[in-house]
Amino acid sequence: MFIGICLIELHLPGVTSLKEKRGILKAILARLHREFNVSAAEVALHDVWQSASIGIATVSTSAAHANNLLENALSWLEHNRPDLDMVAHSIEIVPFGTVAE
Repeated sequence: MFIGICLIELHLPGVTSLKEKRGILKAILARLHREFNVSAAEVALHDVWQSASIGIATVSTSAAHANNLLENALSWLEHNRPDLDMVAHSIEIVPFGTVAE
């Protein structure tokens, strides 16, 4: 089993309040979950208006599948939200235990 983790740092230009930021992020996180069946959450920079840190996680039987899924989520975000600037991102695939048969 493999756990895929993606951390994305975003700049949200033009955002003028935490309420506006949270509305944008809520829609993005819900869409990522719906489109890619991943877990997604704001993981840092909670009180900064124009910056956000999003974590995405998935579990898979294949490291390649987990990596591909997270890469597709990144591409989707870049393509569908050109109003947001992706400052940085990283992907890590972690092997986790063995399944007893």
